[in-house]
Amino acid sequence: MTDVHVHLAALPTPGNGCLVSRKMREGPLGRLICRMQGLSPSDPEGSNRRYVENLLAELAASRHVDKAVLLGMDGVYGADGRLDEGATEFLISNDCVFDACAGRERLLPGPSINPARRDAVDELERCAAKGAVLVKVLPNAQGFDPAEPRFRPFYKALARLGIPLLGHVGHEFSLVGRDQSVGDLGRLVAALEEGVTVIAAHGCSSGLVVVERHLPLMLDLVRRFEDFFVDTSALTLPNRVGALFRLARHPEVFERLLFGTDYPLHVFAYPCLGALAAKGYVRALTAATRFDRQFEVLAAVGVRLTTDFESLRRPR
Repeated sequence: MTDVHVHLAALPTPGNGCLVSRKMREGPLGRLICRMQGLSPSDPEGSNRRYVENLLAELAASRHVDKAVLLGMDGVYGADGRLDEGATEFLISNDCVFDACAGRERLLPGPSINPARRDAVDELERCAAKGAVLVKVLPNAQGFDPAEPRFRPFYKALARLGIPLLGHVGHEFSLVGRDQSVGDLGRLVAALEEGVTVIAAHGCSSGLVVVERHLPLMLDLVRRFEDFFVDTSALTLPNRVGALFRLARHPEVFERLLFGTDYPLHVFAYPCLGALAAKGYVRALTAATRFDRQFEVLAAVGVRLTTDFESLRRPR
Protein backbone atom coordinates (compact mmCIF):
# COMPACT_ATOMS: atom_id res chain seq x y z
CA MET A 1 0.00 0.00 0.00
CA THR A 2 1.13 3.56 -0.73
CA ASP A 3 0.75 6.50 1.65
CA VAL A 4 -0.15 9.43 -0.60
CA HIS A 5 0.34 12.12 2.05
CA VAL A 6 3.84 12.19 3.57
CA HIS A 7 5.63 15.50 4.04
CA LEU A 8 9.28 16.12 3.41
CA ALA A 9 10.77 18.39 6.05
CA ALA A 10 14.12 19.99 5.32
CA LEU A 11 16.18 22.81 6.74
CA PRO A 12 17.74 25.28 4.29
CA THR A 13 21.22 24.42 3.08
CA PRO A 14 23.28 26.04 0.32
CA GLY A 15 21.64 25.06 -2.93
CA ASN A 16 18.63 23.05 -1.70
CA GLY A 17 16.18 25.91 -2.36
CA CYS A 18 14.26 25.48 0.90
CA LEU A 19 13.01 28.23 3.19
CA VAL A 20 11.93 27.98 6.82
CA SER A 21 11.02 31.17 8.65
CA ARG A 22 12.32 31.83 12.13
CA LYS A 23 8.73 31.78 13.36
CA MET A 24 8.28 28.30 11.90
CA ARG A 25 11.61 26.99 13.23
CA GLU A 26 11.02 28.27 16.74
CA GLY A 27 7.27 27.65 16.89
CA PRO A 28 5.61 24.70 18.65
CA LEU A 29 5.30 22.54 15.53
CA GLY A 30 8.88 23.10 14.40
CA ARG A 31 10.23 22.30 17.86
CA LEU A 32 8.01 19.22 18.15
CA ILE A 33 9.14 17.77 14.82
CA CYS A 34 12.80 18.40 15.64
CA ARG A 35 12.39 16.66 19.00
CA MET A 36 10.43 13.70 17.58
CA GLN A 37 12.81 13.20 14.68
CA GLY A 38 16.05 13.93 16.53
CA LEU A 39 16.87 16.92 14.33
CA SER A 40 19.15 19.84 15.14
CA PRO A 41 18.78 23.26 13.47
CA SER A 42 22.51 23.73 14.00
CA ASP A 43 23.21 20.78 11.69
CA PRO A 44 20.87 21.24 8.73
CA GLU A 45 22.54 18.82 6.32
CA GLY A 46 22.75 16.05 8.92
CA SER A 47 19.19 16.71 10.05
CA ASN A 48 17.87 16.55 6.49
CA ARG A 49 19.53 13.17 5.97
CA ARG A 50 18.24 11.92 9.30
CA TYR A 51 14.67 12.87 8.50
CA VAL A 52 14.67 10.79 5.32
CA GLU A 53 16.45 7.92 7.07
CA ASN A 54 13.83 7.95 9.83
CA LEU A 55 11.04 7.83 7.26
CA LEU A 56 12.63 4.96 5.35
CA ALA A 57 13.17 3.00 8.56
CA GLU A 58 9.54 3.43 9.55
CA LEU A 59 8.36 2.36 6.09
CA ALA A 60 10.60 -0.70 6.23
CA ALA A 61 9.10 -1.65 9.60
CA SER A 62 5.50 -1.24 8.44
CA ARG A 63 3.34 -4.32 7.86
CA HIS A 64 0.82 -2.55 5.62
CA VAL A 65 2.57 0.35 3.85
CA ASP A 66 5.63 -0.03 1.68
CA LYS A 67 5.74 3.23 -0.29
CA ALA A 68 5.14 6.91 0.38
CA VAL A 69 4.52 9.92 -1.83
CA LEU A 70 6.97 12.51 -0.52
CA LEU A 71 5.45 15.98 -0.74
CA GLY A 72 7.07 19.32 -1.39
CA MET A 73 5.67 22.69 -0.36
CA ASP A 74 5.73 25.65 -2.72
CA GLY A 75 5.73 29.21 -1.48
CA VAL A 76 3.64 32.36 -1.81
CA TYR A 77 3.77 34.29 -5.09
CA GLY A 78 3.04 37.93 -5.69
CA ALA A 79 0.91 39.56 -8.38
CA ASP A 80 3.94 39.42 -10.71
CA GLY A 81 4.16 35.63 -10.33
CA ARG A 82 7.47 35.81 -8.48
CA LEU A 83 8.22 34.14 -5.18
CA ASP A 84 7.48 36.37 -2.19
CA GLU A 85 10.05 35.14 0.31
CA GLY A 86 8.84 37.54 3.00
CA ALA A 87 5.36 36.04 2.90
CA THR A 88 6.58 32.43 2.68
CA GLU A 89 6.79 30.64 6.03
CA PHE A 90 7.85 27.25 4.73
CA LEU A 91 9.12 26.10 1.33
CA ILE A 92 10.37 22.63 0.42
CA SER A 93 11.72 22.89 -3.09
CA ASN A 94 10.83 20.40 -5.78
CA ASP A 95 14.49 19.65 -6.42
CA CYS A 96 14.83 18.76 -2.74
CA VAL A 97 11.95 16.30 -3.15
CA PHE A 98 13.48 14.69 -6.24
CA ASP A 99 16.88 14.43 -4.56
CA ALA A 100 15.34 12.72 -1.52
CA CYS A 101 13.51 10.21 -3.75
CA ALA A 102 16.43 9.49 -6.09
CA GLY A 103 17.46 5.84 -5.93
CA ARG A 104 14.87 5.01 -3.27
CA GLU A 105 12.06 2.83 -4.59
CA ARG A 106 9.96 3.34 -1.46
CA LEU A 107 9.73 7.09 -2.04
CA LEU A 108 7.70 8.63 -4.87
CA PRO A 109 8.10 12.34 -5.71
CA GLY A 110 5.12 14.62 -5.08
CA PRO A 111 6.31 18.13 -5.94
CA SER A 112 4.32 21.21 -5.04
CA ILE A 113 3.51 23.89 -7.63
CA ASN A 114 1.61 27.04 -6.79
CA PRO A 115 -0.34 27.79 -10.00
CA ALA A 116 0.08 31.50 -9.28
CA ARG A 117 3.78 31.31 -10.14
CA ARG A 118 4.60 32.76 -13.54
CA ASP A 119 6.28 29.54 -14.73
CA ALA A 120 3.74 27.12 -13.27
CA VAL A 121 3.15 25.14 -16.48
CA ASP A 122 6.86 25.05 -17.30
CA GLU A 123 7.64 23.80 -13.79
CA LEU A 124 4.92 21.19 -14.16
CA GLU A 125 6.43 19.96 -17.42
CA ARG A 126 9.87 19.80 -15.77
CA CYS A 127 8.56 17.86 -12.79
CA ALA A 128 6.62 15.48 -15.03
CA ALA A 129 9.79 14.71 -16.96
CA LYS A 130 11.55 13.93 -13.67
CA GLY A 131 8.87 11.43 -12.62
CA ALA A 132 6.39 13.37 -10.49
CA VAL A 133 3.50 11.11 -9.43
CA LEU A 134 1.26 13.98 -8.26
CA VAL A 135 1.31 17.70 -7.48
CA LYS A 136 0.44 18.98 -4.01
CA VAL A 137 -1.14 22.36 -3.24
CA LEU A 138 -2.07 24.01 0.05
CA PRO A 139 -3.94 27.15 -1.00
CA ASN A 140 -4.53 28.44 2.54
CA ALA A 141 -0.79 28.82 3.15
CA GLN A 142 0.27 29.43 -0.46
CA GLY A 143 -2.08 32.38 -0.90
CA PHE A 144 -4.15 31.48 -3.97
CA ASP A 145 -7.72 30.53 -4.82
CA PRO A 146 -7.88 27.24 -6.81
CA ALA A 147 -11.20 28.31 -8.36
CA GLU A 148 -9.76 31.31 -10.21
CA PRO A 149 -10.26 30.98 -13.99
CA ARG A 150 -6.64 31.99 -14.67
CA PHE A 151 -5.49 28.62 -13.33
CA ARG A 152 -7.46 26.61 -15.90
CA PRO A 153 -4.44 26.28 -18.26
CA PHE A 154 -2.47 24.76 -15.39
CA TYR A 155 -5.24 22.24 -14.78
CA LYS A 156 -5.44 21.44 -18.49
CA ALA A 157 -1.71 20.69 -18.40
CA LEU A 158 -2.15 18.42 -15.38
CA ALA A 159 -4.89 16.52 -17.20
CA ARG A 160 -2.82 16.24 -20.37
CA LEU A 161 0.14 14.85 -18.44
CA GLY A 162 -2.04 12.52 -16.35
CA ILE A 163 -0.70 13.88 -13.06
CA PRO A 164 -3.13 13.95 -10.11
CA LEU A 165 -3.62 17.07 -8.01
CA LEU A 166 -3.56 16.55 -4.24
CA GLY A 167 -5.38 19.52 -2.75
CA HIS A 168 -5.64 20.48 0.89
CA VAL A 169 -9.21 20.70 2.19
CA GLY A 170 -10.40 22.56 5.28
CA HIS A 171 -8.76 24.99 7.65
CA GLU A 172 -4.98 24.93 8.01
CA PHE A 173 -3.33 25.31 11.40
CA SER A 174 0.14 23.77 11.02
CA LEU A 175 1.22 26.56 8.66
CA VAL A 176 -0.03 30.12 8.47
CA GLY A 177 -3.54 30.12 7.01
CA ARG A 178 -3.87 33.36 5.05
CA ASP A 179 -7.39 32.88 3.70
CA GLN A 180 -9.09 29.81 5.13
CA SER A 181 -11.97 30.02 2.66
CA VAL A 182 -9.70 28.81 -0.19
CA GLY A 183 -9.54 25.45 1.58
CA ASP A 184 -13.21 24.81 0.77
CA LEU A 185 -13.75 21.63 -1.22
CA GLY A 186 -15.74 23.47 -3.88
CA ARG A 187 -12.61 25.37 -4.93
CA LEU A 188 -11.22 22.14 -6.43
CA VAL A 189 -14.17 21.61 -8.80
CA ALA A 190 -12.50 23.70 -11.51
CA ALA A 191 -9.67 21.16 -11.73
CA LEU A 192 -12.15 18.29 -11.96
CA GLU A 193 -14.00 20.08 -14.77
CA GLU A 194 -10.73 20.22 -16.72
CA GLY A 195 -10.28 16.45 -16.43
CA VAL A 196 -7.74 16.39 -13.60
CA THR A 197 -7.62 13.46 -11.21
CA VAL A 198 -8.17 15.26 -7.91
CA ILE A 199 -7.29 13.85 -4.50
CA ALA A 200 -9.00 15.85 -1.76
CA ALA A 201 -6.92 15.67 1.40
CA HIS A 202 -7.94 14.96 5.00
CA GLY A 203 -11.17 13.13 4.20
CA CYS A 204 -12.64 16.44 3.01
CA SER A 205 -12.89 17.47 6.66
CA SER A 206 -13.26 21.11 7.60
CA GLY A 207 -10.65 20.95 10.35
CA LEU A 208 -13.09 22.61 12.76
CA VAL A 209 -13.88 19.71 15.12
CA VAL A 210 -17.66 19.21 14.87
CA VAL A 211 -18.37 21.41 11.84
CA GLU A 212 -18.24 19.19 8.73
CA ARG A 213 -19.91 21.16 5.94
CA HIS A 214 -18.09 19.43 3.06
CA LEU A 215 -19.77 16.02 3.33
CA PRO A 216 -22.73 16.70 0.96
CA LEU A 217 -20.44 18.11 -1.73
CA MET A 218 -17.99 15.22 -1.32
CA LEU A 219 -20.77 12.70 -1.91
CA ASP A 220 -21.96 14.69 -4.93
CA LEU A 221 -18.45 14.83 -6.43
CA VAL A 222 -18.04 11.07 -5.96
CA ARG A 223 -21.18 10.61 -8.06
CA ARG A 224 -20.30 13.19 -10.72
CA PHE A 225 -16.58 12.66 -11.30
CA GLU A 226 -14.96 9.26 -11.67
CA ASP A 227 -11.52 10.85 -11.15
CA PHE A 228 -12.36 12.33 -7.74
CA PHE A 229 -10.62 10.71 -4.77
CA VAL A 230 -10.19 11.44 -1.07
CA ASP A 231 -7.25 10.68 1.20
CA THR A 232 -7.46 9.68 4.86
CA SER A 233 -4.59 11.83 6.16
CA ALA A 234 -4.79 13.52 9.58
CA LEU A 235 -8.18 11.99 10.38
CA THR A 236 -7.16 10.86 13.87
CA LEU A 237 -6.34 14.43 14.88
CA PRO A 238 -8.96 15.89 17.26
CA ASN A 239 -9.99 18.67 14.87
CA ARG A 240 -10.67 16.23 12.00
CA VAL A 241 -11.80 12.99 13.68
CA GLY A 242 -15.48 13.80 13.15
CA ALA A 243 -14.99 13.34 9.40
CA LEU A 244 -13.50 9.89 10.04
CA PHE A 245 -16.72 8.62 11.64
CA ARG A 246 -18.83 10.24 8.93
CA LEU A 247 -16.79 8.47 6.22
CA ALA A 248 -17.42 5.15 7.95
CA ARG A 249 -21.18 5.67 7.42
CA HIS A 250 -20.78 6.05 3.63
CA PRO A 251 -19.46 2.82 2.09
CA GLU A 252 -20.21 4.20 -1.37
CA VAL A 253 -17.10 6.36 -0.89
CA PHE A 254 -14.73 3.55 0.09
CA GLU A 255 -13.58 2.81 -3.47
CA ARG A 256 -12.51 6.47 -3.75
CA LEU A 257 -10.48 6.52 -0.53
CA LEU A 258 -6.68 6.53 -0.64
CA PHE A 259 -4.48 5.82 2.32
CA GLY A 260 -2.68 8.79 3.88
CA THR A 261 -1.23 9.72 7.27
CA ASP A 262 0.09 13.31 7.10
CA TYR A 263 3.50 12.10 8.33
CA PRO A 264 5.35 13.35 10.36
CA LEU A 265 2.24 14.36 12.34
CA HIS A 266 1.14 11.96 15.04
CA VAL A 267 -1.47 9.25 14.49
CA PHE A 268 -3.74 8.65 17.50
CA ALA A 269 -5.41 5.37 18.48
CA TYR A 270 -8.33 6.84 20.47
CA PRO A 271 -10.89 6.84 17.59
CA CYS A 272 -11.09 3.07 18.04
CA LEU A 273 -12.68 3.64 21.44
CA GLY A 274 -15.32 5.85 19.84
CA ALA A 275 -16.20 2.90 17.62
CA LEU A 276 -16.30 0.59 20.68
CA ALA A 277 -13.51 -1.44 19.10
CA ALA A 278 -11.39 -2.45 22.11
CA LYS A 279 -9.34 -5.02 20.20
CA GLY A 280 -8.75 -2.53 17.41
CA TYR A 281 -7.61 0.02 19.97
CA VAL A 282 -5.04 -2.41 21.34
CA ARG A 283 -3.80 -3.23 17.84
CA ALA A 284 -3.53 0.45 16.96
CA LEU A 285 -1.91 1.39 20.26
CA THR A 286 0.74 -1.32 19.90
CA ALA A 287 1.40 -0.80 16.19
CA ALA A 288 5.11 -0.46 15.47
CA THR A 289 4.69 2.45 13.03
CA ARG A 290 2.29 5.32 12.54
CA PHE A 291 1.46 3.86 9.11
CA ASP A 292 0.20 0.66 10.73
CA ARG A 293 -1.57 2.61 13.49
CA GLN A 294 -3.49 4.54 10.83
CA PHE A 295 -4.37 1.29 9.07
CA GLU A 296 -5.65 -0.27 12.29
CA VAL A 297 -7.71 2.80 13.24
CA LEU A 298 -9.38 2.92 9.83
CA ALA A 299 -10.23 -0.77 10.06
CA ALA A 300 -11.54 -0.44 13.62
CA VAL A 301 -13.97 2.38 12.81
CA GLY A 302 -15.24 0.56 9.72
CA VAL A 303 -13.51 2.45 6.91
CA ARG A 304 -12.48 0.13 4.09
CA LEU A 305 -9.82 0.99 1.52
CA THR A 306 -10.33 -0.82 -1.78
CA THR A 307 -8.21 1.39 -4.05
CA ASP A 308 -4.45 1.95 -3.93
CA PHE A 309 -2.69 4.97 -5.38
CA GLU A 310 -0.70 2.79 -7.75
CA SER A 311 -3.89 2.06 -9.71
CA LEU A 312 -4.28 5.79 -10.45
CA ARG A 313 -0.87 6.05 -12.09
CA ARG A 314 -1.98 5.29 -15.59
CA PRO A 315 -1.10 7.10 -18.83
CA ARG A 316 -3.78 9.12 -20.60
